[in-house]
Amino acid sequence: MNDYNSSIARGRTMDASVDAGLRTFMLGVYTKLTIGIAIAGVLAFAAGTFEPLTALIFGTPLYYVVAFGPIAIIFGSMFFMKNPSPVGSAILYWALVGLIGLGMGVYFMMAKTGMTTTTAGGISQALNYGTIAKAFFITASAFAALSLWGYTTKKDLSAIGSFAIMALWALVAVSIVYMILPALNILEASSGMEWMISGGFALLSAVLVAWQTQELKEGYYQFAGNERGMAVMTNWGALNFFIMFVNMFRFVLMLLASRE
Repeated sequence: MNDYNSSIARGRTMDASVDAGLRTFMLGVYTKLTIGIAIAGVLAFAAGTFEPLTALIFGTPLYYVVAFGPIAIIFGSMFFMKNPSPVGSAILYWALVGLIGLGMGVYFMMAKTGMTTTTAGGISQALNYGTIAKAFFITASAFAALSLWGYTTKKDLSAIGSFAIMALWALVAVSIVYMILPALNILEASSGMEWMISGGFALLSAVLVAWQTQELKEGYYQFAGNERGMAVMTNWGALNFFIMFVNMFRFVLMLLASRE
């Protein structure tokens, strides 16, 4: 009987240790994500409101680095980071945070100047600082709820996650084609197509937030005790979350700012 009680006590201690370790790991991912969002926000504000920086980024060829650099880095990492190191994955994360943050400076530039932009499909957008703040808090609330659900649900999300990833890549291909064809006067741009693409990215990103949270939990149990693996997984988790957050934020902002 004593042996049985001792076994139960040891099991409870191990469970508590694993749970505490998992919470610490997830907290590390969320902390890195939060810092990344904060840095991106500061860079976006500076790029959109500090005139010398605005002119440098949006008035020189550097704009193309900011605009297309994140896509190039993401695709490049798929081929050149087959076995990423903690340092390499961290550099990748912070580089994307910096470039995406600078690119989002256009929103603050619009808010500062009061300018209205019109997309190729005819969607007019007008922004102010209040709209940006509202979009951020809506996105943050939705992200937190989705991640919490992914963390607590007992439902296996692997199937829906795999589908969402395939659908996301298909949508990337569609968006690239859509950017090229209207420029070549082969296809007429439409607001409906722009809403579909933006909404699709936001919806799939929302699904992937829950799935990625569950994947990180499972990854923790797989790599527990492997410091290198845990460090890389923390960076990748924060990176994936950051991209999903940005996709959701952009759609919410587009929705709030649209004057179609």
